Formats: sequence, structure tokens, C-alpha cells
Amino acid sequence: MTTPPTALPAEWFAREDEHDDLSFYISPRMVAHIDAGAIRAATASFRSLLPPGGAILDLMSSRYSHLPEDVAYTRVAGLGLNTEEMAANPQLSEYVVQSLNADPVLPYADASFDGGVCTVSVQYLTRPAEVFAEVGRVLKPDAPMIVAYSNRMFPTKATAVWRSLDDTQRAGLIASYFRASGVFAPAESHNSGAGKRWGDPLYLVVARRLS
Repeated sequence: MTTPPTALPAEWFAREDEHDDLSFYISPRMVAHIDAGAIRAATASFRSLLPPGGAILDLMSSRYSHLPEDVAYTRVAGLGLNTEEMAANPQLSEYVVQSLNADPVLPYADASFDGGVCTVSVQYLTRPAEVFAEVGRVLKPDAPMIVAYSNRMFPTKATAVWRSLDDTQRAGLIASYFRASGVFAPAESHNSGAGKRWGDPLYLVVARRLS
């Protein structure tokens, strides 16, 4: 049985735009949300941390997953907010449209995945402890969950706590989400090195499902 997630302060998750997320994302955005350098850094991290041949969860998915193209996975399941974006993503083997802020329960069986990613989208979660607990439920023991983030966002949809912090502090915030879920080992944070001189930075927070 999954441990009930720890409550986080509700005021952290206020947003300037509290309208339905599915309506906000109804028009497809067929673009990458980070630049080429950050994409390369994300792909390199996914290559090193995700098991080849595994089943992968792409949480809050969109047009691009940034997984290494030369690595075969048995399954890449996308869950996001726009059908057209995910339908155009060649790395997804399946996808489902769902707003995690409205319904954090993932439509997958327990221990379905060998790893998971959430790329430049965690700033929009208003119920992260519940979502991360669900991610833990659908991951196999010791499977990695990789949260990659940059300094890019739709500011009206990003949470108050995210907007109040700098890039370094945001790693600690994400670690608190893993901790609050009650089902992950302590998280580790990394600066990928992207954007040191120019361009988009990319940071990663990684935790493994407890056995």
C-alpha cells in the first residue's frame, strides 16, 4: 500500500491563472520548450539514468520527450494535456490526456515502469505530493524518476512557490515533493552545465523508488 503523502502548504500552489488547465493547453504548441544545449543535456542524462529496453513514463508529456533516439525502450507512455502534441511525438508508444491538477491518480497499474521523466513541467503541479506518490506507485522498486527543469515557464500557470525561488532553491523544492510522497529515497540534484555562458540552463533532481 502506498504511504499517504505529506500535506504541503496550500498557499504554495496558488497561481495567477486558476482556470482549467486543459483549456489553457487546448491549442497545440509544436515547439521545444528549451534550447538545443539544454535538450542535449536532458538527453544525455536520460541516457545515463534510464534502463535501455525499459518501460518509461513521460509525465506531463508534449511534442518532444528528448529521450535518446538510438536507445530502444519497450514502452514510452506519455501523459499530458494536448492530444495533438503527443500524437506528433514519435517517441511515445501510447499517450493519455489528463490534468494532474484535477486528477492526480495515474491510469497505470502498480509497478508498471522501469523509470520516469518529467521535463520542464513540474512548476505547474498544484498537487505534487499526490502526483509523486502516484508516480512511486507505478514505478518498480529502485526505478529512477528524473525531474528536469530550467528557468522557462508560462508564469501565469506556474505556482507561487516556484516563482518565489531561484534555480538552486527549486532543486530543494522538488526534493521536498519526493520526500512528501513518502515512497522515494532521498533525492539528488545536479546542474547539467547547460547554459553556463548563454542559453537555457538545465537542472535535474533524481530519486529512486524505495524497495
